[in-house]
Amino acid sequence: MLVGRSSLCLTLLLLTSTFAIRPPFLQSIWRGWKVANNKTYATLREEHLRMRIFINNYLFVRWHNERYYLGLETYSTALNAFADLTLEEFAEKYLTLKQTPMEGIWQDMSTQYVERPTRMLVPDSIDWRKKGLVTPIKDQGDCGSCWAFSATGALEGQLKRKTGKLISLSEQQLVDCSTYTGNEGCNGGDMNDAFRYWMRNGAESESDYPYTAMDGKCKFDRSKVVIKVSKFVKVPEKSEDQLKLSVAKVGPVSVAIDASSSGFMFYEKGIFQDNNCSENDLNHGVLVVGYDADKTRRKYWIVKNSWGEQWGQRGYIWMARDKGNMCGIATMASYPLI
Repeated sequence: MLVGRSSLCLTLLLLTSTFAIRPPFLQSIWRGWKVANNKTYATLREEHLRMRIFINNYLFVRWHNERYYLGLETYSTALNAFADLTLEEFAEKYLTLKQTPMEGIWQDMSTQYVERPTRMLVPDSIDWRKKGLVTPIKDQGDCGSCWAFSATGALEGQLKRKTGKLISLSEQQLVDCSTYTGNEGCNGGDMNDAFRYWMRNGAESESDYPYTAMDGKCKFDRSKVVIKVSKFVKVPEKSEDQLKLSVAKVGPVSVAIDASSSGFMFYEKGIFQDNNCSENDLNHGVLVVGYDADKTRRKYWIVKNSWGEQWGQRGYIWMARDKGNMCGIATMASYPLI
């Protein structure tokens, strides 16, 4: 996503020149960040490389927040655990969603599309966290398993609706065991392929099959299955109205987005809006748990991420709603039924 970034590059160059005369200031920030994030490096050369990357990211955050305080941006950014990574490294490690075509042996288990009933009332806002359908924020660690966390979040909500019990389900089971449906463990996957796996096998709890953040041998135990998926529903493509209907009437919904920007990488608070992100090239699986509008009536989706509580708004991001399917949030939305 390098289009339209020439002004940013120029600004960063100027800022770099400005801060070059104050290396102790930047080194102090660097040391504090390393301590806060428990970062160590194998060699001095690697540390110097990571420090240069960190400084570039620091300058981006400063530049972006200056625009935010001037009212030119709708969200602020902050240094986080990703601050020693380039955008390319970040994408390779964390943006690993794989879009799988709906075809082949699974076509007989095809999705059904949501049809909007006439005169159906949809609330202006809803937050399923307040209704107990959402487990605490999780952290996928150094494993490209965003798709698994998105999928478990959607099924956890459905399980709570049916049984009244909120049970944290196992992402590791999906990482280890769902390769035959098309997923690739820590190298990426697709929420729909996770739903397909559960249709055949069922889901175990996180306590019975804990997360390790690495690929492992499948240890599926059918006797420990908590719930099985009967089918899953694909929300009509690119329709935010239909996504709103699904979230309001069903619960948390799995979605895929384009998260390949520095703004998303370092998101802190506010309504995330990026006119350069794609609605078709999707690379990250997340969970829509509600929607609302701020005091100025700017509408947003409440989105649960899987990068721990230190990222964003304690693990969540508000993404612009009804802004032309911003970042593809309604392009690949789906949810399981039990």
